[in-house]
Amino acid sequence: MNLLRNEKSPYLLQHADNPVAWMPWGDEAFQLARREQKPIFLSVGYSTCHWCHVMAHESFEDPGIARLLNEYFVPVKVDREERPDVDHVYMSFVQATTGQGGWPMSVWLTPDLKPIYGGTYFPPADRYGRPGFPAVLQRIAELWKTERAKLVQQSDEILRGLAAATSGEGDRAEALDAEVLENGYQAALGRFENRHGGFGGAPKFPRPAVLHFLFRYGARAGFTSDRGEIALGMATFTLDKMGAGGLRDHLGGGFHRYSVDEFWHVPHFEKMLYDQAQLAASYLEAYQITGEARYAAIARETLDYVSRDLTGPEGGFYSAEDADSLLEAGKPEHAEGAFYVWTDGEIDRLLGDEAELFKFHYGVVSEGNAPAGADPHGEFIGKNILIERHASAETAQRFGLSVPETENRLARARDLLFQQRLLRPRPHLDDKVITAWNGLMISAFAQASQILGEAAYLHTAERAADFILTRLRNLATGRLWRSYREGPSRVGAFAEDYAFLIAGLLDLHAASLDLRWLREAAVLQKTMDALFWDGRSGGYFSTSGEDPSILLRTKEDYDGAEPSANSVAAENLIRFDHLLSQPAYREGARQLFLAVKGPLRQAPSAVPRLLASYEAFLAPPLHIAIVGEPDEEGTRGLLAEVRRHFRPHRVLLLVSTDAKLDFLGEKAPFFKSLTRLEGKATAYVCENFSCRLPVNRVEELRKILSGGNTGVARKS
Repeated sequence: MNLLRNEKSPYLLQHADNPVAWMPWGDEAFQLARREQKPIFLSVGYSTCHWCHVMAHESFEDPGIARLLNEYFVPVKVDREERPDVDHVYMSFVQATTGQGGWPMSVWLTPDLKPIYGGTYFPPADRYGRPGFPAVLQRIAELWKTERAKLVQQSDEILRGLAAATSGEGDRAEALDAEVLENGYQAALGRFENRHGGFGGAPKFPRPAVLHFLFRYGARAGFTSDRGEIALGMATFTLDKMGAGGLRDHLGGGFHRYSVDEFWHVPHFEKMLYDQAQLAASYLEAYQITGEARYAAIARETLDYVSRDLTGPEGGFYSAEDADSLLEAGKPEHAEGAFYVWTDGEIDRLLGDEAELFKFHYGVVSEGNAPAGADPHGEFIGKNILIERHASAETAQRFGLSVPETENRLARARDLLFQQRLLRPRPHLDDKVITAWNGLMISAFAQASQILGEAAYLHTAERAADFILTRLRNLATGRLWRSYREGPSRVGAFAEDYAFLIAGLLDLHAASLDLRWLREAAVLQKTMDALFWDGRSGGYFSTSGEDPSILLRTKEDYDGAEPSANSVAAENLIRFDHLLSQPAYREGARQLFLAVKGPLRQAPSAVPRLLASYEAFLAPPLHIAIVGEPDEEGTRGLLAEVRRHFRPHRVLLLVSTDAKLDFLGEKAPFFKSLTRLEGKATAYVCENFSCRLPVNRVEELRKILSGGNTGVARKS
């Protein structure tokens, strides 16, 4: 009997009608496996995963394959977004034994949950160089019957190796220094693809963590220095190429998951919340550094897409939109990217006289514009994925127009196509709210409210934060839940949930200057420390260790599609130190960096966000205090000027008559002692609490903040 009907996860509900006797991960499934002495077949995926859908249609909906699964195994389904702890343990096994990983993930376990064999997608018959799924099922069932002891012994050996490799223990005696930042810069330079941007070949993933590091490395070196200019150039060139490519949705805003080709042209069409959050932040920082309006425009498009299509009625942010959608309403045929692609004839019919201009600019051709090799299954024959083939100036010259007129006509055409696209069947929406990803998105909206001066973005961030803190926090214990859909999932939050949400709340404090968010962040930091901190070796475990079904308690440091919990937590501790001046925070960050010293030194390309956090650790604290009233014109002008500059380690405070700064502890009297100059709103720029002469004119403040680094970096 399929037991997924009562689950809340959209991914599990997609499989609730399979003939497979699926069970959710939990004691009921484990006890059944032990009672019947059957292996568990564990299938892990997520609701917007294209190959998960393929394997479901080919195998899990097939009655014959379902009979094999039900007879010889206890089939268990897991949503990797709900249970990243389960996913991580068995993905480590699959990667260690096969050299690759991905989703859907298929793993066979003993009744004691030890993995004995694993892989990713299995076709229904031998193809793609992969064995057919029925043959694999029959072979494992036979081996379980005849060679069970050997399978268990091999599993034990692999698990011991994984436990040693993921313990996070190592030599902590020797301190780190700024050399690791240089190594990180050289690693990025060595991987940079200078023709089309990005860091590596196809498939190309955005990986905003690299851009995050390069911006901070460039600021440290000075953007006018050779290294700083190169670091900035690698980042902005990549952003330009991604922004022009098919990876970006030119009609509705936002970014798809990754590009299958080197040109950023043909994407895997799913849209993930964590990509929108991190890429919006990258474009915002590029705008802040360069002043180039195109970066602000792309950031706005991305944030507006999230506000429109990925925000729930109570303010929480949804997880994703699928890559696949129906070709036509009411009919079962579907295809990847169907919602987003266009034929040449559709463009002609819809745009009329504007069609030629639009097609020239966005590379629309009659035969379809997918590059050779990027469409192995022929899905995009005769279809066009919009990509900016020509800059506005080139298009203007081609049609004898001014650039403003060209851009206005393109904008009108995009709007017309966007409205027409709304009539198509939409991709599936995964409407669960994940705490970690909401933390990333809160950060993006809070940063946008500062950099773009948009109060609406601050309101969006505050609504989401209120939703998480009221709906996804156990008020009795103070602990967070992992996700929400028709109520909290009752899966406890993981280290990444705490780290990302704390970062979002710190960004909210920086944007609103409301100490409420700083207080909430500090409370959650204490809870995170209690649940996840490794008191022996330093750093944060990914899980609390309270769930006996999780065989490995690991520390993650890899900054991939999402940054690692340790990377973000390290920066959080540094920000708390700069805000609250409590030595325990800086010492915690120091211990964390020592715990992950190995990857910082030996694999810098794997930990760019961690490198950025270490750069923050070395940087001197920069406090900027504005003495003035919130509604005072002078105060608003000084605040806007501060936020215009890319100073990633600055702490901004507003000292007004009713400012409740006591939470800042021993430094509160220092800030309260600051006075107005000539009776006007006044700015104090202080490094290590040594302040420059106060200024009350925006031009004077601009001169100070434009002067590059204001001191020598501290060493660890």
